[in-house]
Amino acid sequence: MLAATNYRYILSSPGVKGGHPRIEGTRICVHSVVAYHLKGFSVDQIRECFPDLSRAQVYESLAYFEDHRAEIEPLARQELAEPGK
Repeated sequence: MLAATNYRYILSSPGVKGGHPRIEGTRICVHSVVAYHLKGFSVDQIRECFPDLSRAQVYESLAYFEDHRAEIEPLARQELAEPGK
């Protein structure tokens, strides 16, 4: 199965957040959203953590994760391992 290549809300910019995929118009990385998902948070709970994100942006972050798991999961797990997360 081919992964989608176009996402409405996800982009990567060299020099911004290490070039990691993030939600357009924010400095919130996809892997940060996914870290909460891996902790068992619902979409609405994730939005409470990131109130500037829409439900669509959270869902698209999770879709991006599903399409790019090998790239995103290690970053999310690393974030979870950081103190205070």
